[in-house]
Amino acid sequence: MGEFHSSQKIGEIVTKFPKSADILKEYRIDFCCGGDRPLITAIKEQGLNEAEILDRINNLYEEVKSVKTEDIDWEKESMSKLIDHVVNTHHAYLGVELPIISELTTKILRVHGEGHPELSKVHKLFHSLKMELEQHLIKEEEIEFPLIKKYEENPSKEALEKILKVEKELEEEHVGAGDILKELRKITKDYAVPEDGCNSYRLTYKKLEELEADTFQHIHLENNILFPRLENENK
Repeated sequence: MGEFHSSQKIGEIVTKFPKSADILKEYRIDFCCGGDRPLITAIKEQGLNEAEILDRINNLYEEVKSVKTEDIDWEKESMSKLIDHVVNTHHAYLGVELPIISELTTKILRVHGEGHPELSKVHKLFHSLKMELEQHLIKEEEIEFPLIKKYEENPSKEALEKILKVEKELEEEHVGAGDILKELRKITKDYAVPEDGCNSYRLTYKKLEELEADTFQHIHLENNILFPRLENENK
């Protein structure tokens, strides 16, 4: 029997073995917003091959284990260090890339919109996501994260209650962002560029796919590692 099994929660698997996210994404298994579900639930819902998926995850785990890796175990780091990583990596990425993708989605809509009506939906969905993410980052950086850092230095029941209240709002926003990203992937048929697509078209879809990957990892770190740690503090 391998290290991982289908009764484990999806988020637990990705937390212990981050590279498993690459395999789960191939099968469209949600490991961020749906990370609190057992893997077998997602497998059955989507009619997937349980043995195939587990073999791939466990085989890759054994391969990676035999090679020295510098992956950080975020469950063992302080919450403040994890927060700094989220801000400096994922928030910084969004700050740079969202304006670029905004220009690109607008450009390809102007040039190719008549022949590809789905680009109107892509444009609308992306800009809805952009607005939600920008507001979300402000809530994290100005409210939630400072509260968590203060709590870690000086724990109190009152501070934890404030944190958990905002956390619920953030989790709901994560679901909303995840839903938009899934709809974008569906509308673009897995970001397949049509034959008449130009370089800007290809670049737009490439960046949208990168945005999906980064956002799912961002949500995973919060939903499956940071937030459960705080909830455990309340027990």
